Amino acid sequence: MPINQQSITNKAQLAAEVHTRLLKEYGEPKWTKLDGVSELVGTILSQNTNDGNRDLAYARLRARFPTWEQVRDADVDKVIEAIKPAGLANQKGPRIQAALKKITQERGKLNIDFLAKMPMEEARAWLTSINGVGEKTAAIVLLFCYDMPAFPVDTHVHRVTGRLGLRDEKMSADDTHRLMEQLCPPGAEGAFHLNLIRHGRAVCQARLPMCERCVLADICAFNNR
Repeated sequence: MPINQQSITNKAQLAAEVHTRLLKEYGEPKWTKLDGVSELVGTILSQNTNDGNRDLAYARLRARFPTWEQVRDADVDKVIEAIKPAGLANQKGPRIQAALKKITQERGKLNIDFLAKMPMEEARAWLTSINGVGEKTAAIVLLFCYDMPAFPVDTHVHRVTGRLGLRDEKMSADDTHRLMEQLCPPGAEGAFHLNLIRHGRAVCQARLPMCERCVLADICAFNNR
C-alpha cells in the first residue's frame, strides 16, 4: 500500500527523534571500511549467523586463501571447510565462489568499485542479480563501502522499526529498506542502522523487550498501545 506524503513526513520526524536518542544512548558507532568484494563475502558469511561466527569464518577463509582469486579457484570442499563456523557452509561456500566468478566474468577482475559511479538503484540491481545477494547484502555493500544512502534492514532493524511504528506491521523487510531510505536523516544511514541493531540486541529484544529501560518508550507504538 502506498504511503502518503504526510505520513512520510510524520514518520521521518519520528525517525529523526529516534536517531537522536539512540546517538545519545549509544554514541556514534565506528566501523571498518572494507573493499567491496571483501564486504560482499563477509556479508554472505553473516547470513543467518552471529557476528562472532562470521568473523571467525572470515578469518579462517583469509588465512587459508590470502586472495579472493584463490577462494574463487579453490576446491569448493576446502572453502566449505574453512567457513564452517558461519553455518550453512554447504550453501555459502558455493555461493561465494559463484559470486566471485560472476564478478570476474563480467568485470575481468575481482573488483566492484565501478559501483561507486552508478546511480544507487542501478548498483543495487547489479548486486542483487548475483545469486544469494539480497536487499540487505546489497545495501550493506552500497552503504559501508561506497557511501550510498542505502539502509540495510536485518531482523533487529525490522523488529524495532515495526514496534516503533516507523513501518506498517505487515511490511516485509525488503520493502522496509526503501522506506527507511526515505525516513532516515540524510547522511545518518550507517549510524542509525548500527544503533538500531544495538538497541534491538540490548533492549528491544524479540521475546522480552525491556520497555521499562528503553529510551524510546514514550514514543514507541508497541509500548503505548
